[in-house]
Amino acid sequence: MDSALSTSAAASPMTAAGRLLAVLDAFSPGRRVLTLSEISRKAGLSLTTAHRLAGELVTWGALERDSDGRYRIGLHLLELAALAPRGLELRELAQPFLEDLFHSTRAHVHLAVRDGYEVVYVETLRARGAVSVLSRLGQRWPLHATGTGLALLAHADRDLQEKVLSSPLKRFTPKTVTDPRVLRRTLAEVRRTGIAVAEEQLTLDGVAIAAPIRGRGDEVVAAIGLVVHVDECEPRALVPVITACARGISRTLGAPSAKGTPGAIKGS
Repeated sequence: MDSALSTSAAASPMTAAGRLLAVLDAFSPGRRVLTLSEISRKAGLSLTTAHRLAGELVTWGALERDSDGRYRIGLHLLELAALAPRGLELRELAQPFLEDLFHSTRAHVHLAVRDGYEVVYVETLRARGAVSVLSRLGQRWPLHATGTGLALLAHADRDLQEKVLSSPLKRFTPKTVTDPRVLRRTLAEVRRTGIAVAEEQLTLDGVAIAAPIRGRGDEVVAAIGLVVHVDECEPRALVPVITACARGISRTLGAPSAKGTPGAIKGS
């Protein structure tokens, strides 16, 4: 995944493991099925090397090869992903709360975690007929441009925050916050209120509201977000339901600050 803060793989020769990972990293939400030539080009490998490594990955189950000779991600990676505490395990624990939130708001619902300098969606529930969104399961976005990203960045350690603030902040719409001074004030407000609001920062017409989810040590481990049309409702009206959802998931994860808090969200 491209990132302004990512380390360039071209800075040094790739190891054997690095070449295997480069083959897998050639795939993305926009490149789900690839030919061998495309894998070779995206991974920066010769056709011979790409063919050998792709064959090894097919045998292991990380890739699958269809009748046309094209490759796609294999199911064995899904089995391994299920072991990640911030992936499928988190989704399973959060699912009842996410469904309550979805049915009570009829808005898009996102469950996200931070991975380095990006926010990754580990679950999305899309509302039919709601505002258009770009996010999908497994997709990554810069932390500064989404509601869940802001909630996570606001509670990240100071060194990480400073690195994000000092890096080029990508603009997605005219309203995307790219001024480090404004972003710094925004993060302080998120910490003060416990709620992040991102209005038309990733897509026009969409406003995101998000709240942090805490783990066993009360550290922020994930964020829950809603996306609605900017003209549909006042974002602050969604604070009670999204806060209840975040606290319910936090309580399930064993967060001391969330104990004794109702976990179910009443329908509106």
